[in-house]
Amino acid sequence: MDKQTYFHGTGRRKTAVAGVRLFPGNGAIIVNGTPYEEIFTALEHQRTILHPLLVSESASKYNVVVKVTGGGISGQSGAIAHGISRALVKADENLRPILRQNGLLTRDSRVKERKKPGLKRARKAPQYTKR
Repeated sequence: MDKQTYFHGTGRRKTAVAGVRLFPGNGAIIVNGTPYEEIFTALEHQRTILHPLLVSESASKYNVVVKVTGGGISGQSGAIAHGISRALVKADENLRPILRQNGLLTRDSRVKERKKPGLKRARKAPQYTKR
């Protein structure tokens, strides 16, 4: 890859981690070397990824290159959105209040709770039998 200036942001959600690079460009989004529409086929996930770009009105200003690992589709799309938001703030500090209002800069800290001994899941107990 040639030496280009870009803005970097790291996004996290559940167990997914996304390294995001914003290059000046026309709005292409590449995730792990593939266009994002091929990986995230559900419209909800596509909307999640595009949300920070649409809110900041910079969808056609940047090309986005993402490397994402861990988690599932939902966690990865959330991590990408978080990473894009952080990179946009580095690109233009004036976007911070808009992104903050839409809750895009806050890391969603909800992760799966660990399984407890004697229970079926984190909180589900086996059925109680009286006799």
